[in-house]
Amino acid sequence: MRITFIGSGNVATHLALALHGRGHVIEQVWSRNIEHATLLASRVDAEPINKLSKLNVDANVFILAVSDDALFTLANDIRVNNALVLHTSGATPMEVLKDCSTRYGVLWSPQSFVRDVALEYSELPFCIEGCDSETEETIEEFVGMISSHIYHTDLKQRQYLHLSAVFVNNFTNGLYGVAQQICREQNLPFEILHPLILNTARKVTWGDVRYQLTGPAVRKDRKTLDSHRHLLDENPYLQELYNRMTELVVKVKEGL
Repeated sequence: MRITFIGSGNVATHLALALHGRGHVIEQVWSRNIEHATLLASRVDAEPINKLSKLNVDANVFILAVSDDALFTLANDIRVNNALVLHTSGATPMEVLKDCSTRYGVLWSPQSFVRDVALEYSELPFCIEGCDSETEETIEEFVGMISSHIYHTDLKQRQYLHLSAVFVNNFTNGLYGVAQQICREQNLPFEILHPLILNTARKVTWGDVRYQLTGPAVRKDRKTLDSHRHLLDENPYLQELYNRMTELVVKVKEGL
């Protein structure tokens, strides 16, 4: 298929590389910043453009891989007749694209994309939704060339999955940052915790997370909990975070 990307950031980069690697033709890459468009276009043999008036409307698929705010604006300016138009947002209704084409839908992966961090694309999960059953079948066939991990999700399911992804990825990374800073302040290498981090992530795949929980909160080890709180006396924000997280662990263990 001949594919045009609207956007040139992390998501667009990975999807373009994945599709290009499967033999699809990436026809154009649009970005308001022509240098950004050129950077991605050069990697997938595409034409870089920075004006929507230069879109080749004869492409088969248009993928809008942009921020949610930009998505609403751009969708008002794109008209491509019967081409398949997809957005990559986990939180936005597919109907934002209804004036772009008669065929539209969603192609979203609950994954954290970093431009220069390689991914095994065949292992990526993709959530899809189409404006009708025929369009959804087309999206499934299209995405199936990248990965077999395809899930049919409606807007509400996708929004809740997006919320869940924030908890397991963004919030978790924030906690890693706290731990890294504590180690740095105590002249300890954060690498000491790498095996624990990896083992914790691996255990998540074993089943119900409630049965994987360990630590002083689960054991109701008040002496250790109080000791930890004391270490945070000079940082009330982290002390409060520690208290909240301790409560959370207990609630999760009890089934919320």
